[in-house]
Amino acid sequence: MAEAVDAPCPREATPVVDGRTLLDPEFAAAAAEPLVPVNAKTLPHLREALAEMAAQASREQDPSGFVTTDHRVPGSAAVVRVHRPVDTGTPVARPGLFSMHGGGYVLGSYDMDDERIRGWCRALGSVGFSVEYRLAPDTPYPGAVEDCYAGLRWVHAHATELGVDPDQIGVLGMSAGGGLAAAVALLARDRGEVPVAFQALESPMIDDRLITPSSQLARLVAWPRESIEFGWRSYLGPLFGRDDVPPTAAVARATDLRDLPPAIVLVGAADGLRDEDIDYAHRLTQAAVPTELHVYPGAPHGAPMHEGTDTARRWNRDLEEWLARQLHHGTG
Repeated sequence: MAEAVDAPCPREATPVVDGRTLLDPEFAAAAAEPLVPVNAKTLPHLREALAEMAAQASREQDPSGFVTTDHRVPGSAAVVRVHRPVDTGTPVARPGLFSMHGGGYVLGSYDMDDERIRGWCRALGSVGFSVEYRLAPDTPYPGAVEDCYAGLRWVHAHATELGVDPDQIGVLGMSAGGGLAAAVALLARDRGEVPVAFQALESPMIDDRLITPSSQLARLVAWPRESIEFGWRSYLGPLFGRDDVPPTAAVARATDLRDLPPAIVLVGAADGLRDEDIDYAHRLTQAAVPTELHVYPGAPHGAPMHEGTDTARRWNRDLEEWLARQLHHGTG
């Protein structure tokens, strides 16, 4: 594995607000758990632990009603997992959900997405896709985004045999996956090879500059500044700290957001990524992109994963209802 150097950010700022003062009491249990920062030392252990958790979750899931297959994309390192509902009647071309997993560009795998994707497919009548992309620092930018884009192109090229409508495929992701989904939407617009019907961005990690007030929050219960910086330093490599970082690496740097697909941006108010996400949603709106923004008071990074909380229920409901409108009723 390539090494990433832990070093101070060139735009270092002193955190002045305790992020835990913003936290809703329903996340008290999360706040009580010790936080393991993501850095060069902890990364191998965290990757191993996440893999074990994903394997355990897979054993507990109910895959009934789906045919799930993995496909390596020719000419690419990407692997696309397809969750196709079993057709009990006349096969129809279904809408598609193309997901990119989170993990700060350095962690995770497409296994993490299985349960949520199947849930959306059951509720929405869609075909689900998730992509296994290369992680940093082993593979820095543009490895991950090009893997994701190659996976999306493969889905479009095989739409008929996959039973998916190529004009109704949207991209989605959480955290780094949200950043990749937004970057894939930019690439698709600029390259003009495949359409993207919509983009669903959950707490997207999109700004490497670490200059917003929320990026300075101290004592966050999940994904603190130090981990965010490590993720960006690992992903950008020698580009980190420079002014010429490409928009497809960090989409907050994009200056032209016109003609992008309709978007939803969801983020918690106790999330270090809060301000960059709110700003991106505002700029999408200013560029005439139909955009819905949800900011959840007291919610930390990864809030929808905290099953049993009211915030997670509202977040997941809001996202599913928006997806249903995109898939079946247009963007109105």
